[in-house]
Amino acid sequence: MAKKTKIALIEDDQTISQMYRIKFEACGCYEVELAENGIDGVKLVEKFNPDIILLDLRMPAMDGDECLKEIRKHDWGKNIPVLVLTNIGLEEAPSILKSLNVANYIVKAEATPKQVVSLVDITVSNHKNKNSATD
Repeated sequence: MAKKTKIALIEDDQTISQMYRIKFEACGCYEVELAENGIDGVKLVEKFNPDIILLDLRMPAMDGDECLKEIRKHDWGKNIPVLVLTNIGLEEAPSILKSLNVANYIVKAEATPKQVVSLVDITVSNHKNKNSATD
């Protein structure tokens, strides 16, 4: 059996988190772990070692950009692909995101869960191909 793709979903809205968890896990090829804020998100990524991170920007305790900045400081978090999944338009996004190696930026209201699953698949596949080319 193929290894499941591990997703860290860092999102404070539990309804959205659960919807995405159900959508991803329904196909049987994903393992999803959740964090409700940036502080817990950093701990989750370190412990869970995901293949990809889905990251909201506006959250309690620590916003997504601060969370990602903290993740990128560590060897274990430097190269994990990140999809920002937020309702903040790209023009309003923190400018620091450009320097934090974000693979894609998705406005929740403009993408269906099916489209998000597709983007995750493409991003993980591209990341694996890029890494196998450099091994």
